[in-house]
Amino acid sequence: MLARSGRPAPSASQTTARAARGRFRAFLAAYKPHLPLLAADVACALTVASSALAVPLCARWVTGRLGSPQGLAPADLWAVGGVMLALLAAQVLSTLFVDYQGHMMGAKMEGALRRGLFAHCQTLGFRFYDRERVGQLMSRITNDLYMLGELYHHGPEDLAIAALKFAGAIAILLYVDVPLTLLILAVTPLAILYALHFNHRMGAALKRSRARIAEINERVEDSLAGIRVVKAFVNEDLEARRFAAANDAFLESRREGYRSEAWFSVGTVAFGQLLTGGVIVAGAVRVLQGGLSVGDLITFLLCVAVLVDPVQRLANFARLWQLGWTGFERMMEVLETEPDIADRPGARALPRAAGAIAFDRVGFRYDKAGPPVLRDLSLDIRPGEFVALVGASGVGKSTLCALVPRFYDVAEGAVRIDGVDVRDATLASLRKNVGVVQQDVYLFAGTVAENLRYGRPGAADAEVVEAARAANAHDFITALPAGYDTDVGPRGVTLSGGQKQRLTIARAFLKDPPILIFDEATSALDNESERAVQQALLRLAGGRTTLVIAHRLSTVRHADRILVLGDGGIVEEGTHDRLIAAGGAYARLHRVQARL
Repeated sequence: MLARSGRPAPSASQTTARAARGRFRAFLAAYKPHLPLLAADVACALTVASSALAVPLCARWVTGRLGSPQGLAPADLWAVGGVMLALLAAQVLSTLFVDYQGHMMGAKMEGALRRGLFAHCQTLGFRFYDRERVGQLMSRITNDLYMLGELYHHGPEDLAIAALKFAGAIAILLYVDVPLTLLILAVTPLAILYALHFNHRMGAALKRSRARIAEINERVEDSLAGIRVVKAFVNEDLEARRFAAANDAFLESRREGYRSEAWFSVGTVAFGQLLTGGVIVAGAVRVLQGGLSVGDLITFLLCVAVLVDPVQRLANFARLWQLGWTGFERMMEVLETEPDIADRPGARALPRAAGAIAFDRVGFRYDKAGPPVLRDLSLDIRPGEFVALVGASGVGKSTLCALVPRFYDVAEGAVRIDGVDVRDATLASLRKNVGVVQQDVYLFAGTVAENLRYGRPGAADAEVVEAARAANAHDFITALPAGYDTDVGPRGVTLSGGQKQRLTIARAFLKDPPILIFDEATSALDNESERAVQQALLRLAGGRTTLVIAHRLSTVRHADRILVLGDGGIVEEGTHDRLIAAGGAYARLHRVQARL
């Protein structure tokens, strides 16, 4: 198969390799803002390694002078002691820098990546959140990025220390005794193969573990967010069993990881012990043969102790790499998801709209292979017109309204505001012109005033109060324990349904958009709350283009036009009185509700 350029299309393996290289470049790019600190961190790590290598050399010099005819003068001994103290001071200061500044570098990189991931999540459209679960995303933003920060910090310094210690120790050993060094080098590849084998097994287990802990987060988030439903149906035991199943799956995934890690760890310890024992035996033989002095043997043993540290550091790096890289890949899966709703090239800011809305032969489906929700629908709404949408569930009322602020894009046709295709306007300017009050009211944890200011963050106190008065909310707010400074709790749990709905209307008042959408805003309210919300709704709708979706027809009696939607699109339209007189679908809906 040929690509458009005439060259063969890349194979699946080539595409995968290219993607892996791209991700690795992205991984390294996170260091770019911190290169001076990284250089200082690595320099200090190399100082730590160099000071460790200097100790065997000092010991060799001392033991060599002790066995020489001229012996060791007290001044020389004090000089060596001073050198070793200076090396210790350099090692301590470098270790302090590595442990503090190195950790801070990793934490800053982790924080920057977390901000970037969260910001990217904010750009993703409704389709993404229709299929993704909040608990899974929380796991990627928190747990995964924490381990990635640890890798960013420990990775470079562990590699630098391991490389210098290994190369330096081998160089010293070769200088002291070549045959014994070759014996050590002959054993090293076996240790590396052993480590690589269990490192691969650890990686696979850790990847499964990450998926399982995300499922636990998802289970916890789902259960605790719905705790009132759980208790209402006395399903605490059911939720406990579901959590136990997810927790057991996580435990099982950790079992294989810990087993591989245990074999990995015991292998590195055993390698060090075998190396030390082998050097003692083989070194003693070399001493008896006259090929090695006792001082050289002591130096050799000290260097072998130094040589074991790189193996342990590489083992630690391998563990951090598996944990951090798995988290990085899970982060990149989200970052590589392109927003399905974004500004077109050349999109222009939409000024404050007059409010004319046109649906031009609109077709829409949620999935490409799914059934159409809207087909060839055309509708014109005049500026300032109050239009109500009624009809059975599933006929596309909410979908139709969601197309106006581009929560979804049409599959066919176009939606226009004041003659401008909404896809040709910037998202920010488009959504500033559209206010949405939804059936599923969402209030953020915080105070009443903070939730109202979500409509316009810079609003003055007087403007907040004015918006609350307009929404029939001021009286109940002032009756709260701390008035506008009362904390509403998670999702506004301390307030009634009517109170929460009026706060969302006040939020829309504060935003002051020329186009309003009310999505079944009174469907779950009692009669008294419904009347209060209806009054606020009608006050807010004054002078604005308003779309109202309603199951309760009392909400839309005063609409300028009522559209009845069915499977075939708009099946009936007119005022309340005209539709009742016509005796069609709307009249039937009205009779059914009148009997309830």
